Amino acid sequence: MIKQLLCLLFTLPLYAKEVPAPANCALAAEKFLSSLDAAQKTKAALPFSDPERENFRYTPRDRAGLPLKEMTGAQQAAAIQLLNSALSEKGLLKATQIMALEGVLAELENDPVRRDPTRYFVAVFGTPGDPKGWGWRFEGHHLSVNITLVDGKGVSVTPSFLGSNPGEVRAGPKKGLRVLAAEEDLARGLATTLLAAGKTQVIFSEKAPAEILSFENRQATALDPVGIPASDLTPIQRSALLTLLSEYTGRFRPEISATDMAKIKAAGLENIRFGWAGSLKLGEAYYYRIQGPTFLMEAANVQNEANHVHATWRDFTGDFGRDLLGEHFRHGH
Repeated sequence: MIKQLLCLLFTLPLYAKEVPAPANCALAAEKFLSSLDAAQKTKAALPFSDPERENFRYTPRDRAGLPLKEMTGAQQAAAIQLLNSALSEKGLLKATQIMALEGVLAELENDPVRRDPTRYFVAVFGTPGDPKGWGWRFEGHHLSVNITLVDGKGVSVTPSFLGSNPGEVRAGPKKGLRVLAAEEDLARGLATTLLAAGKTQVIFSEKAPAEILSFENRQATALDPVGIPASDLTPIQRSALLTLLSEYTGRFRPEISATDMAKIKAAGLENIRFGWAGSLKLGEAYYYRIQGPTFLMEAANVQNEANHVHATWRDFTGDFGRDLLGEHFRHGH
């Protein structure tokens, strides 16, 4: 199903990458909503003030919104184009691969009802383009894309969650697929390099926690400072840390990623800490955390015999556009 969607997507005119992300998102959301009938729109179009907008979930369950399974092929393509309006090419590929993994799980668990690649829900909050604030969500098992736009220019993309089960497909047509390989390999490489350089404080625990510690919390808060601060890294090591950071911010369009990286750097790169827990051996359980004054990134691969990855990015003040909305109202709008 996902392969068919992608094939259809690439036969349709995509929104120009030269167009700013807010305009792209508005165009895509309007096109998606206009493709729906009245009953479908009742599910997909929700008020911006609806508490459901901050109901962040990555576990397998039904959500508010319109599921892909209730859409026609053209409507599904419009939903994927909505993803394309904010995600980078790399981010879109990861998102669609994550959805495709539900088909792998359906076969492994013999449960096509619970593991359904069309059990992903799309919701548009508010009126696309409304300067006072609007947003959209594309969410299902292991995929949560939350976009909030304010004043036609500010874009919030957190909470941002990607997961992969299996972390590595070990049999069948997709054998060898590791959707979140970069998130794992870059972090392991950095931790291994630091350990070899004698910076043992990067390992803060021999045992990895069973899950990311921010869970599905609507409000992200700073966790204990662990690991090694970037101020103790060499320029090459710090560059490797920035490359890992960019794997998370790079889920989104370049101009969005650049803005978020600038915010992270403005808060002080020297204040960012990187810590690893668990084994550094490929195929064994691990957890790592990157935390700065403004953000938290976590990854864990512990479940299913260390073949089930969760990788999240949270912003302490910017999740669901809270900082953008606060600035909007402070300026008297």
